[in-house]
Parts: sequence; C-alpha cells; structure tokens
Amino acid sequence: MRHSLVRSRRLGSVLDMVGQTPLLRLERIGRSAPSVELYAKLEFANPGGSVKDRAARQMILDAMADGRIRDGATLIDSTSGNTGVAYSLFGAALGLPVQLVMPSNVSKPRKDIARAFGTEIIFSDPLEGSDGAIRLVREIVAKDPDRYFYPDQYSNPSNPLAHYLGTGPEILDAVGDRITHFVTGLGTTGTMMGTTRRLREQARPIRCIAVEPADALHGLEGLKHLASSLVPAIYDASLPHETHRVTTEDGWDMADRLAREEGLLVGHSSGAHVFAALRVAEELHRTQGGGCVVTIVCDRGDRYFAPMKWEKRYTW
Repeated sequence: MRHSLVRSRRLGSVLDMVGQTPLLRLERIGRSAPSVELYAKLEFANPGGSVKDRAARQMILDAMADGRIRDGATLIDSTSGNTGVAYSLFGAALGLPVQLVMPSNVSKPRKDIARAFGTEIIFSDPLEGSDGAIRLVREIVAKDPDRYFYPDQYSNPSNPLAHYLGTGPEILDAVGDRITHFVTGLGTTGTMMGTTRRLREQARPIRCIAVEPADALHGLEGLKHLASSLVPAIYDASLPHETHRVTTEDGWDMADRLAREEGLLVGHSSGAHVFAALRVAEELHRTQGGGCVVTIVCDRGDRYFAPMKWEKRYTW
C-alpha cells in the first residue's frame, strides 16, 4: 500500500497532542452489514491513551483561564481510572499536584500509570463503585475547600464541551454528510452529550444512540447503569434519540472479536460500543440498504489486565 508523506506536527506541550484521533473502518466486524460503513474513532491514540484526555484537558485549561486554579492548589477528583490518568499526565506537564479518589478494585495498570506521574491515590469502597468515589471526594473537598481545585467531571460543562469542540467536528470532517448514526456509551456522559449536541446541529439528521449496561451489576468498567446510579449533572436525557442496553458478556466478547479480527486490543466498554453499533448497522442493512455508523473506542485493553495475562473469569 502506498502512503503519501504527511508533515509531522511540532508541538509545544503534551496537551497539544490531544485530539485528531483516527477513524478506522471495521471491515471484518462489519461483514454482516456490507451495505453500511461501520467506523470506530480510536481514542486510545490520545497521549494518555483514552477518550478522557479530551475532557480532562478542557476542564483544566478552562479553569486556568478563569482563575479557578489558584497558586498552590491541588487538583482532586473521583475517577474509575482513565480520567485519572489524564489528570495525572497533564498535572505533571503543568506542575499541578494531583490527588485521585478511586475504587480500590480499579485495575492495577491504571493505578500504576497514575502513580508514575506522581499522583496520590485515595481509595474508596470497591463495593460502592464510582458513586462511592464521588461521595468520598465531595467529603474531602468539603473539609478543606481552599486546598483543592475540584473539577467534578460529572458536573463540569467543560467535559461535554471538549467533545462539542473536538470529537463532533472531527467526525464530521472525516465522514461528512455520510454519517447517519452515532453510538457511544454513558459514563460521565460527556462524550455522548457534547458530540451529540454538535452532530444534531447538522442540517442532515444524524441519529444518536446511547449505550449503557443491561444490568446494575455489570463488568463494563467506565459505563453507568443510570437507573441504579447517581445521574451526572451534565446528562441531558433529551439528547440521545434512543438507548441500547448491552450485557457484560456481549461487551467482553466483542472486545475479544476486535482483537482477533481487527487487531484492536480495546477495553470492554469499547466492546459494548461496537456491539451496539454493529446491531444498528445490521438493522440499517436489512431495512435501509445502507448507512454510516460511527462509534467510539475509548481506550486500550491493556488497562484492564496485568501484563501478559488477561483473566476473563471475573467476579462482578
């Protein structure tokens, strides 16, 4: 295959590496819907390895611009892992101390990555999941509010703004008016909220579909079962046109398929996104004879297992 030479970018900071991630057509996964273009936006190409780099960067830069980050302040937030890695990366680049509150059962690689940047980790009850981490970080900040900058990714409008300004326009730049459907999951909900707002501004209708776990007790780390969770303040139920619910098994199995068939080692929430997007594509193929479906691959699979071992027998 012949490639044209693309001039390398010269950047002033690791923060400038965020965004402009590739859009990859899933040719083999999408064989069951041959008339439909099925694309995955590869967010693991961000410098911190996940889609959360976008929101973390936007929240920090907006707070620096309006003075919410005071001299000597420590950034603190709750996270299940990926946003924490992004905070840690950008905190190190900016000289901003970082503390993270996360459930103690978050995967070891993400704890290790955050600590490598000098981040302090405070563990919350693993049985309470991300909601327990949210409650604990609020208690910590309430006791000493002057010490901390608390971006609160679940309530911060800069979270969806990052996707309104970045993810949405990048998708439109790559596929233009061909896109008919956008599919992504609900965690903090920032990716769905911001990207959907931008896509719904297009004159040509684009159907935006949210993905969440089928059950309250699930193994799709990073996704929220909203009916049984603290609903993020940034969530607007009127934005998604519909919601697809995916089982843990289907998300894990699709992550396996992506590795075997597309050479993409991705996390289980990404597996759930692609599973739902493929179902949309198959329905379009049957009923419309064509379409273009775009979904988000949030991160790499190596965030979820110890090096050289992936233990699929998992207790949820």
